Parts: sequence; C-alpha cells; structure tokens
Amino acid sequence: MRNKMELSFSALSENEAFARITVSAFLAQLDPTMDELTEVKTVVSEAVTNAIIHGYENNPEGQVHISATISDRALSLIVRDEGVGIHDIEEARQPLYTSKPELERSGMGFTIMENFCQEIHVSSEPLIGTTVYLKKQLAPTNAVCR
Repeated sequence: MRNKMELSFSALSENEAFARITVSAFLAQLDPTMDELTEVKTVVSEAVTNAIIHGYENNPEGQVHISATISDRALSLIVRDEGVGIHDIEEARQPLYTSKPELERSGMGFTIMENFCQEIHVSSEPLIGTTVYLKKQLAPTNAVCR
C-alpha cells in the first residue's frame, strides 16, 4: 500500500501543532505504537519549527510545505521552505549549534530528527530554501503488544 498527503501552511509558530497533528493523523492508518507516534510528532515539530524560526526568521508571509508518503510500514516526510537557506549544513547539524542563541534555542533539532528516524537528508541553498527528507520505519504490526 502506498498513500500520499501534501500540506502547505503559513510560516506561523501556531501552525506547528497543526502540522504535527495532521501528519500523526495520516500515520494513524498504520496503527503505530504510542512511542512511534510520539517520535513522529516530535520530528515534525522540529522540522517545521526550524523552517519557521530559521528559514523564514518568523516571517509569516512564508509557506512551509510537507509531503508525507506511507509505504510498507514506513513514513517518508519532506519538509520544505523557501526561506533564507542554511549556509553550512554540517555546522547546523552539530548538537547544540544554533544560529539564534538570543531566542534560547537548544540547537538539538537535527540531532533529535537523527535519533528518531532511520534516514535524514538535508539540502539547502542560501536565499532559495531548505528541504529536509526524513524516513521512519515502523515496527511490524505483530512485533509489539497493542
């Protein structure tokens, strides 16, 4: 089974919860464990928050785009913005690195995504935007008690 969903919304912090809930509702058809659902919600929150805070620098005129695909008990996510881009992806992926220390950001977004997903790829071009690809493989349905 292959199923796809696409979503675009204004780059407003209050829409982060909307994105998290929408993707988790889409994933619910696979009957994920509570841990899997929590991990996906967290990953979506981190990716969307990065797009809003860093990509658009809190510019509500921007749009965040999410594409989610389910295939063979795996969720593939693409979170994309058309914001300022990341000048140094490797630096941005370092634990505790933040380009916004004045906002008391923890700098753990990419690290959290890496810990909860089997795959993560980041591509970015300054002044063009950033795309984050994430893949989360769910456990077989008979692997855990439900």
